[in-house]
Amino acid sequence: MNLALSTCDLCPRSCGVDRAAGERGACGADGRLVVARAALHFWEEPPISGSRGSGTVFFAHCPLRCVYCQNAVIAAGEAGAEVSVERLGEMCLELQEQGALNVNFVTPTHYAPEARAAVAWARERGLALPVVWNTSGYETVAAVRANAGTVDAYLADFKYADAELARRYSHAPDYPEVALAALEAMVEEAGGPTFDEVDGEQRLTGGVVVRHLMLPGALEDSKRVVRLVHERFGDAVLLSLMNQYTPVLADAAKAGDARAAATLDRCPELAERVSDDEYELLLDYADELG
Repeated sequence: MNLALSTCDLCPRSCGVDRAAGERGACGADGRLVVARAALHFWEEPPISGSRGSGTVFFAHCPLRCVYCQNAVIAAGEAGAEVSVERLGEMCLELQEQGALNVNFVTPTHYAPEARAAVAWARERGLALPVVWNTSGYETVAAVRANAGTVDAYLADFKYADAELARRYSHAPDYPEVALAALEAMVEEAGGPTFDEVDGEQRLTGGVVVRHLMLPGALEDSKRVVRLVHERFGDAVLLSLMNQYTPVLADAAKAGDARAAATLDRCPELAERVSDDEYELLLDYADELG
């Protein structure tokens, strides 16, 4: 039995439920390890995907469950199949055989003990790829420390600098302070960005990439995120600023989804896209900061 699941505190929600006995945590997961997808993925940041693809493993469920989630079916646990730790390790080896640049665990927080065990199992059998921990940023410092020796690089969201936005969209007003503490631990554990070369392309082999998705009408908060990360970490992290927010709630509401319609009633701004002008203003601001 996985003792970490018996009073689960793997994420900052620290819901304490007995997932090992079948109870579902705040993330929606019980004691089963569920993978939604394992395949080469070509749309991460260039030093992670390159032209060969990143070996992504998408885990079902999510501790954060943002109302605007772009992968809501996976986050809600509505897609996926139960696998063993050994099968997860085999997936890592299969992705390596397919030419992946890395093993990229997407939203693994609530399955961290199993993910680490699978990597250890696979490394004993020849896994030589860097391991990327692709996370919402909503991690405990203890969880980051526990990844030492397993995780080579972090691809970590920093979603909000404002606690009210974090409460409004992710029911997590503690997100800014929790994510910042976790990010500091990630930088301490993974160090500055390191690269090697594969097929003439740079591959990230270590360090931290901070990813921020702009949200509609939240330019000032995005500026605060950029300033905070820059002032605290400087060149110790890489920054990925994204403008591809998609108003999936609007599509769902049009299709008759009552929950999506209710969310839009409360947060009508989420029916909009981020304008090119707003994105350029954020990039200009980042340039001004250096």
